[in-house]
Amino acid sequence: MSDANISDEQLLGYLDEMLSVDEMANLEKALRESEPLRRRAASLSRRRDEGLHSVGEIWRRLRLSCPSRSQLGSWLLGTLDATQSEYYDFHIHTVGCRYCSANLNDLEQAAASSPDTPRRRRKFFQSSAGYLKNLSEET
Repeated sequence: MSDANISDEQLLGYLDEMLSVDEMANLEKALRESEPLRRRAASLSRRRDEGLHSVGEIWRRLRLSCPSRSQLGSWLLGTLDATQSEYYDFHIHTVGCRYCSANLNDLEQAAASSPDTPRRRRKFFQSSAGYLKNLSEET
């Protein structure tokens, strides 16, 4: 990857750790091999620290294109319409959003690790119902 092929937006994405794992690795390798690229990244970082921001940078930093956690949960359950579902698939698998991938992974792990949840809810309800029944008998 030559320095000329690396945009400022990619460097800013790298600095914010917002790129896919492969892109991060490729950019890191390029940064190690190129002093001018490192200077350019440092300059972009300083410029941002001085308060100069691009629309793309604000968009990325505020995660304006990222679905909420509840929307990701709906996507996992398959309850979204086709357009939204296609966008989330594109956002996670093609764009490679690390933030959304981490959220999705967390939701998948929570779903896989909670076969006990219905049993715990039932026991909790039974114990609460018994407690409430005893309270009503005392009055």
